[in-house]
Amino acid sequence: MKKLLLFAVTALPAAAQVPLQVAAESAAVEARHEGNQFVLEVQDPGNHAWRVQTSDHLGGWTNGATHRVFNGFLRIPMPIEGSQRFFRLNSDEAEAVTSDADSALLLPATLANYANPALPPHLLTQLIRGQDNTPAANPTTNAGATLGRALFYDKRLSANQTVSCSSCHQAAHGYSDPRQFSVGFEGGLTGRNSMGLTNAKYYLRENFFWDERAATLEDQVLQPIQNSVEMGMTLDLLVTRLSAEPFYAELFTDAFGTATVTSNRISRALAQFVRSIASGQSKYDQGVPLNFTNFTAQEQQGRQIFNGQGNCVACHGSDNFVPGNAINNNGLENPYIDKGVGALTGLPQDEGLFKVPSLRNIELTAPYMHDGRFATLEQVVDFYSTGVVNHPNLSPPLRNPPGAPGAGQPRRLNLTNAQKAALVAFLKTLTDTSVTTDEKFQDPFRYEVE
Repeated sequence: MKKLLLFAVTALPAAAQVPLQVAAESAAVEARHEGNQFVLEVQDPGNHAWRVQTSDHLGGWTNGATHRVFNGFLRIPMPIEGSQRFFRLNSDEAEAVTSDADSALLLPATLANYANPALPPHLLTQLIRGQDNTPAANPTTNAGATLGRALFYDKRLSANQTVSCSSCHQAAHGYSDPRQFSVGFEGGLTGRNSMGLTNAKYYLRENFFWDERAATLEDQVLQPIQNSVEMGMTLDLLVTRLSAEPFYAELFTDAFGTATVTSNRISRALAQFVRSIASGQSKYDQGVPLNFTNFTAQEQQGRQIFNGQGNCVACHGSDNFVPGNAINNNGLENPYIDKGVGALTGLPQDEGLFKVPSLRNIELTAPYMHDGRFATLEQVVDFYSTGVVNHPNLSPPLRNPPGAPGAGQPRRLNLTNAQKAALVAFLKTLTDTSVTTDEKFQDPFRYEVE
């Protein structure tokens, strides 16, 4: 029995909200009075079908249309007509509903271009191509990334169907999480801050997670699904769950030639979508062919500090602002509470080694560092100016060079307030909202009855 009863009268003022919320099993419904209609908002992690029923006296119910919840939530507009004073959603008497891709998803008639995005010339050089971690066995295709997009936003990937990949990698925040630690499917907290995904495909070392424990992106995307805190699933259960959805049969067929759902195909599709999130339209990118004449004086000063005095480029190099083939200890503390790679290997020389992500869209991905300890870019710049802690594994670019005063000790840039503000201003030129707002990267599920 999943029946939900909802009672509403037409005499409510136009701006009123109906506070009544009735739940059955894990589903709940709330009604809002909007103009000349009610909108029924259904929260249903089980993704059931619901028949709308109306009545003028509660002595009998008139059947209306049946609607399917496809990803945990659905808004159903209900025009107020005649003597109808009561509304009900009844899953027990729901009709069979279509569950194809057109019904479940808002996808363009022609697949979006994920495989060959338009990038400026400076992001097509041999240096940049050499940073691309796309394996030959899993090139990004339009159909594959479209499937990956649906999977990325689908809460079916968590045990109780309440959390998706996008819950911890939110587009508006550079595909990261504004919380210090992300909230898992049962309310538990992750051990590290969620890393932004912008330009994840450009990382010469190929490994993923802060401690690089996943050898490839294909390996990485399956691990949160199986994590006991994050999503709590088994791959076998996930395959069974997705195989039961007709719309996925279409997407898997388009991407891989047959409707068969496998964990390998899930992995490949998710990786294709994540790699497609590539930035190339920031103010910085616009400035490259102009020799940065589009920059303000403050941004120019920040760029000079980044490449010169600050030597930030040593760990955030090239036009993608990523490291070369190095993993670094940036002197956050000594000893490290979270030992990074050292926690995996048990080796003292690996303590405090963490992946260096791209700085693209860094303005959007607060808080910062693997533990989210810094709330703002200003705090990050303060740290690198005067706060780097001496540690046996501290990376060379953060030490005074041999022969210099204080050789081997942590560098102290001692930037002025104006210089620190300039460096922050430069970092903000790396913001590219085209990849955080482009429709092809947004949630594709239908959440409102048309």
